[in-house]
Amino acid sequence: MTTLLDVARLADVTTATVSNVLRDRGRFSARTRARVLEAVAQLQYRPHLTARALAEGRPPTIALMVSSIANPFYPEFALAAERAARRDGYFLIICNTNDDADVGQAYFDQIGGTLSEGILIMNSALDVDALYRGHGDGSPVVLCMWERPDRAPTLPCVAVDFFLAGRLAAAHLLELGHRRIGAIVGSARHGIHAARYEGFCQTLREADIAGFADDVRFTDDSIQGGHGAAQSLLRANPALTAIFATNDLPALGAVYAALDMGRAVPDALSVIGITDIRLARESRPALTTIAVPTAAAADLAVALLRELIRDADMTDSTLRVAPAPRLVQRDTTGIRRA
Repeated sequence: MTTLLDVARLADVTTATVSNVLRDRGRFSARTRARVLEAVAQLQYRPHLTARALAEGRPPTIALMVSSIANPFYPEFALAAERAARRDGYFLIICNTNDDADVGQAYFDQIGGTLSEGILIMNSALDVDALYRGHGDGSPVVLCMWERPDRAPTLPCVAVDFFLAGRLAAAHLLELGHRRIGAIVGSARHGIHAARYEGFCQTLREADIAGFADDVRFTDDSIQGGHGAAQSLLRANPALTAIFATNDLPALGAVYAALDMGRAVPDALSVIGITDIRLARESRPALTTIAVPTAAAADLAVALLRELIRDADMTDSTLRVAPAPRLVQRDTTGIRRA
C-alpha cells in the first residue's frame, strides 16, 4: 500500500510538504505542487484519512455498508452498531448501496484504508469471494448477520441462526394446530432468505406435512411484496389457515392483504414473520414474529472489527455467533379454528 513517505521520496520533498500540498496549506511553489501531484497520480496514492484524524486528535471511523436504508431493519441495526462504535471511540459512517453491486464495490474500493479503519457489511449484493480477494489491500472486513453459522464464509463474520428462526416459526404454527400453511419468501429461491425457508420446510417435513412446497411465493422483501404474494396465495389456496413470511415486512403485507380480502387475523388466518423490527411491535394487530438478536449481533460485529483493526494477524475465518432467535407471540397468530 502506497504511503505518504513513498510519495515524498518520488517527488523529492518532505512528507510535511506532501501533506501540505494535499491539504492546500502552507507555502510551496507551483513547481513543487505539480511535482507532488504527479507523484500522487503515478503511485495512485490515497490519503489515509483515519491516520490524519488520529494525528489531529479526532476519533477514527468505521463504516457500515447496508443494502437499503429504506428497509427499517437496517437503521435499527445501524443505531445499535453506532452505539457500540461510539463506546469504543469510533465514529460510524453509513454507506447505502441501494441493492446495487457496483455501488457497493465502489464504496468498498474507496473507503477501505482511507475513510475507515474497518468495514461492516450487511447484505450489500457484493460477492463474498471478491471481497475476500480484495480486503487485504485495505481495511479489515466483518460480514454482519450471516444467516448460516454452520456454513461460515472465509471472511470474518457474525452469524445469526436464521435456519433455526424458520424452524421456530413453523413449530409455533404447528403447535397452534395449523396444517395448511403458506410461505412468503422475501428473496429469490436461493437468495438471502433461503436458510429461513429451509428451516421452515424441514420442520414441516418432520411433522409429515405434505404439499407445502406448492404454497410458496418468492417476492421482494417489502410490505408491498408481501401484500401481493399473500393475495396470490390466498386466491390459489383458500384453505390456508396460516402464512409464514421470512421477514417482518412481507409478513405485515400478508396481514394487510388478509384484512383487505375480508379474512380476520388471527381468527381466519394466522401470520408470523422473522426479525422483530419496531414496526412489528407498533402495527395493529401487533405481529407475531421470531425475534433475532439485532443489538447483540451489532455489538459482536463492532467488537470483532475492533479486534481485527488492532491485530492484523487474526485469522480470516473468525466466526462469532449471536444468541439464538426466540418466539415473540403477539396478535397475528392463534389456534386454528374449524
